[in-house]
Amino acid sequence: MLAGNAAKAGVRFLTYDAIKAQLRLADGSLTTPRMMLAGACAGMVEGLTVVAPSETIKTLLIHDQCLPAPRYAGVGDCIRTAVRAEGLAGVYRGVVPVMARQGANSCVRFAAYDSLRQVIGGPKGGELPFWKTFGLGMVAGTITVYATMPLDVVKTRMQSLAAHSEYRGALHCAYRVVSEEGVRALWKGATPRLSRLMFSGAIVFSVYEQVMKLLR
Repeated sequence: MLAGNAAKAGVRFLTYDAIKAQLRLADGSLTTPRMMLAGACAGMVEGLTVVAPSETIKTLLIHDQCLPAPRYAGVGDCIRTAVRAEGLAGVYRGVVPVMARQGANSCVRFAAYDSLRQVIGGPKGGELPFWKTFGLGMVAGTITVYATMPLDVVKTRMQSLAAHSEYRGALHCAYRVVSEEGVRALWKGATPRLSRLMFSGAIVFSVYEQVMKLLR
């Protein structure tokens, strides 16, 4: 969890800042659609390079520990078993919904955060105190949860141990969830995810702002 979160945050902010720098207008400002584009690209790169493999291993381990007789001895054994059984595809199971979810997450989260930041700090985004960036991060995290929860539900089910036998793909998975459990099932688990993303968004954005301030 620690390794995966550190790596994905690094890739996410590096990609977002690099793309955002290319999309800025002549006066240095950035429109909301451009923020969303930069965020979506950052999320998809993050999903492909870091999140898909790390989330697959994490999900496999969590499901395995719920079985009466767990079959994995640890992280290394889980990776070896998945690769041996299905090749690299076993580690990249559900990569399309992962990229879609991460793209949507970053698109909404960065656009919400930077739009609110421009309202408070001006178009060029002046420096803000820690408590303001913390609050903006919480708001951005809340918006992200409810906007992207269906993608997270599909992603999680596609990475479960039974996904290979139950679902033909991400669209088939979404269809079965809606047809068998109703539309509201796409937002199942929103509350625990909200408690996580509210604070993770607040912490990540606040720490990022403080580190960038020191580097400048």
